[in-house]
Amino acid sequence: MQRYVMIVEYDGTAYYGWQLQPLLPSIVGQLQKSFTRAFNHTITIAGASRTDAGVHAHGQVASFVTDLIITPVKMIRGWNDMLPDDIVIRAIQEMPLSYSIFDAIAGKTYRYHIFLSRPSPLYQRYGWYYKGVVDQKKLHVVLQSLVGTHDFTSLCAADTPDPNKIRTIQSIQCAYVPAWDALRIEITAERFLRYMIRRMIGAAVKIASVDTLAVSYIQEVLDQKNPNNMLPTAPAQGLLLHAIKYQKEVSDEKVIS
Repeated sequence: MQRYVMIVEYDGTAYYGWQLQPLLPSIVGQLQKSFTRAFNHTITIAGASRTDAGVHAHGQVASFVTDLIITPVKMIRGWNDMLPDDIVIRAIQEMPLSYSIFDAIAGKTYRYHIFLSRPSPLYQRYGWYYKGVVDQKKLHVVLQSLVGTHDFTSLCAADTPDPNKIRTIQSIQCAYVPAWDALRIEITAERFLRYMIRRMIGAAVKIASVDTLAVSYIQEVLDQKNPNNMLPTAPAQGLLLHAIKYQKEVSDEKVIS
């Protein structure tokens, strides 16, 4: 048996998330079915991060084990030929059977795009066209107040099963993208809660676009520990899993990142 680790890029518009869905299209479902069509062999794929319905990925890391004897070069070529146009495998690497993609994750980086004017139809599906006026300086201050360790009960899905809602945000960067007339928000943490990034973005944009809401309001919301607050959740289509970074080395080779 051989373990493989791969990097997958996908447009999540047509899918109900990364995880396998019995009756609905998913990224894993497409990957597994395409592998079977290419090699007449079945595999089970695990992803290092779960993306929700409509969310995209540039650097999703996934792993599987197979006894199929084939080089990574031939595997990636044959597999990609069977995948739909909105999913592509960017890299495949052999790893020790004992290796786990869930160990030694240094950070997951997500990007979120907010269009400040009506976007081109060619890329409108990759961001949130926010029709209000966003105070960009205020937005930056609100987002920076979320860096560090906080209880994110108020900024995650109400049905999040994890009883521990404390997470540490390593960094948040916000930059203007002239070509899109958009803001690109980049958030890095070791772990996130369900809907956490989209709720952070929605809350920050709301506060930054309403004069009567002070920057300190975000801390009030966190202190309430109430996920059923009235702050919006940013749309899924603006979210992109950009990269997953690992910190340890395996077999003298740097782990895929």
